[in-house]
Amino acid sequence: MNIDLVDVTDLPVTQSVTLHSDPVCAGFPSPARDTLEKPLDFNELIIAHPASTFAVRADGFSMVKTGIGPGDILVADRSVTARHGHIVIAAIDGEFVVKRFETNPRTRLVAMSDDYPDIELTEGQELEIWGVVTFCVKSFL
Repeated sequence: MNIDLVDVTDLPVTQSVTLHSDPVCAGFPSPARDTLEKPLDFNELIIAHPASTFAVRADGFSMVKTGIGPGDILVADRSVTARHGHIVIAAIDGEFVVKRFETNPRTRLVAMSDDYPDIELTEGQELEIWGVVTFCVKSFL
């Protein structure tokens, strides 16, 4: 997997968009209302800890069961301690991957696709967790 790291503190400040307070129905339609909420700033929404947050672009199909696909932008936070079940950006012997982190019954990185093997850590391998994925930004265009 190729990962290009982007330090979000270097990104320009963007304009906010309007957030409608009524959710959009994903089932049967409901009458639309013109209720608006305060402007939504995506930086405030997805970046809890700017100094420890970075973004990467996903490459490959090993995480499709989580909804992560090629080209998606993953927002990861270094200040969050990785726990069992978290999706993490990790380096194994210097090679970056995005996988589900498992610690029980043993430490391993799990692919979320039947087409890819899990990464079973062996003695002597170096695992470094770079950050816990907190958001996935995807485009449908």
